[in-house]
Amino acid sequence: MAKVRTQLVSWEDVVEWSRGLAEKVRASGYMPDVVIAVARGGYVPARLICDFLMINNLVSIQSQHWTEAAKAEERAIIKFPYEVDLSGMKALLVDDIVDTGESLLLAKDFIMRKWKPTDVKIAVLQWISSAAKFKPEYYHLEVREWVWFQYPWTRLEDTYQFFKKMLSEEAKYGKNEWTFEELVKSFMEWYEIDVGDKYFRDAVNSLVRDGFLEEEKGKYKLKL
Repeated sequence: MAKVRTQLVSWEDVVEWSRGLAEKVRASGYMPDVVIAVARGGYVPARLICDFLMINNLVSIQSQHWTEAAKAEERAIIKFPYEVDLSGMKALLVDDIVDTGESLLLAKDFIMRKWKPTDVKIAVLQWISSAAKFKPEYYHLEVREWVWFQYPWTRLEDTYQFFKKMLSEEAKYGKNEWTFEELVKSFMEWYEIDVGDKYFRDAVNSLVRDGFLEEEKGKYKLKL
């Protein structure tokens, strides 16, 4: 059983989920004048929803809560705050997922106070109902048990962070040397996903470049 419950999401999944989400917005009768992407996870879904709803106006806001894969900051923050006039416009705030929901609630509050649209509704690909502090107006999938969705746009970033978590834990039990094949085998045992050889190699090479691992004669060790 995986030590961190993880689901690999494909580009095809993202397109289909975004299409389904857009259909729910359309069926509700709410027609936004502008789509607001929550950076960074909401960029792709927001652009796809613009396409499926034939909306030309797209802006973004960066409300950040998760800084490492499956590890939360203490609080959500708005990065690079700026102001834009959305007076008289209805807005759709789009993100990939509602986990705790704190970053989305912060973004919505900031938008209402500073950008002053007529209305803001939230649309996400996944709503983790067991963890979220609110239910969004629109969601494509309800997830009743927590799982880390590994999206295509975070593939390398998550693989890098997952390796760091895994190797740090294994080192606590005395293991401090791995071949590349052992690294991949352990990764798939921990997370039960296969991100592909290129992502595995890019992540391991990045860990070496960043000084977390050192390589010698085909073996990788934690750099103490």
